[in-house]
Amino acid sequence: MGDPKGFLKVPRVEEDERPIGERVHDYNELVVPATEAEVRTQASRCMDCGIPFCHQGCPLGNLIPEWNDLVHKGRLDEAAERLAATNNFPEVTGRVCPAPCESSCVLNLRDEPVTIKTIERTIADHSFAEGSFAPRPAAVRTGKRVAVVGSGPAGLAAAQQLARAGHDVTVFERDDRLGGLLRYGIPDFKMEKGMLDARVEQMRGEGVAFHVGVAVGQDVRGQQILHDFDAAVLAMGARAPRDLPIPGRELKGVHFAMEYLVQQNRRVAGEKVDDGRAILAGGKHVVVIGGGDTGSDCVGTAVRQGAASVTQVELMPKPALVRLPSNPWPEWPLVLRTSTSQEEGADRDWAISTRSFRGEAGRVVGLEAVRVVLEAGKVKPLPGTELSLPCDLALLAMGFVGPERHGIVEQFALALDARGNVRTDASGATSVPGIFAAGDAARGQSLVVWAIADGRRVAAGVDAWLRRAPLARTG
Repeated sequence: MGDPKGFLKVPRVEEDERPIGERVHDYNELVVPATEAEVRTQASRCMDCGIPFCHQGCPLGNLIPEWNDLVHKGRLDEAAERLAATNNFPEVTGRVCPAPCESSCVLNLRDEPVTIKTIERTIADHSFAEGSFAPRPAAVRTGKRVAVVGSGPAGLAAAQQLARAGHDVTVFERDDRLGGLLRYGIPDFKMEKGMLDARVEQMRGEGVAFHVGVAVGQDVRGQQILHDFDAAVLAMGARAPRDLPIPGRELKGVHFAMEYLVQQNRRVAGEKVDDGRAILAGGKHVVVIGGGDTGSDCVGTAVRQGAASVTQVELMPKPALVRLPSNPWPEWPLVLRTSTSQEEGADRDWAISTRSFRGEAGRVVGLEAVRVVLEAGKVKPLPGTELSLPCDLALLAMGFVGPERHGIVEQFALALDARGNVRTDASGATSVPGIFAAGDAARGQSLVVWAIADGRRVAAGVDAWLRRAPLARTG
């Protein structure tokens, strides 16, 4: 380490955020990037701890102590090389990853971990500013063709790794723009899309072909994929949302969270949204059902749209304020967290089960709920705790139940696991030879960092399978 006593001399300092009164009036990123000097100082806190527990927390196996040391010494170009060795899209993880690496940092024993996420973001932004997203095409082509279904983080990571291994890769995306949830799920105030566009151009330069507006399983049948390609990676995500089948669910104004977020991301991108189908929070009492990241994104979007009030309710009990003995370091801390969106003006409540939506003239105007208690792993209502909330717009953000079953999953007759995800082995291979699955489609709803890691792992599995197999396509 450049300064073995840095962690004793330098306190943890996080990046600033734009004032709430300013940022809620636009969709620009809310973080104020730290200066290079500030980041170098923070990187000096990375200690020579012997066993880098940050690796335990990082699904990608990022070489965190190495690039921390290089940043401290001002060698950002070299740090970028070490970061790129394990992570295809650090500009994404440096913005939206919850940083499990920091939770595993030895300094988190005293709640002052190294600001790993900020350092990673700084390295990525430096690369972008320096034009270091130059294509790295393979020197030798294999002649094997691979289809990648879906252009989210898992699909893009798999496509880039396979192209760099020398294979001819074609990515199919059913939306009109590339990026999957990176494009349409994550609000711009958390991640603007310029770097995503730059990465796509880098991949084009590496030989990846992209086809947008093409739904595999509908516009292109599964058998056509088997005929035209030597292998395929299914990375279509876990896009089947968990519904809430209660009285009043059919009322106007009750929507899945992703319907709402996709619309607003399209508006921010300058796309036209059908006014007759617009979902807007302006002047409305908004209730977000679900306490995860997607629900938080709905909160921040509703605040920016001028909601009269925003309430976020969660079925599970309120988390502890500090680690419990049953949840020791370096495990992910199961503690109460408050997102930047929640800081902007949301009322939060826990241990609430929504029983029905109340409507007038076909539109939702309120919801009926009851408080619950968790006993022996089961949720039980508490008699006498019924409550009503005003609600002009209800957003269902209760997670996802796996990949959509119709289309490509049915056409390939893929085996599913007990949770309804595509069943794979360690290499990502499915029950159909030559068909692999990566990311949420196989893992279930998870983090962007896990999606990238899965894309890389499955790309290695596809590459190994292709190098063993003869050319399978007939046309």
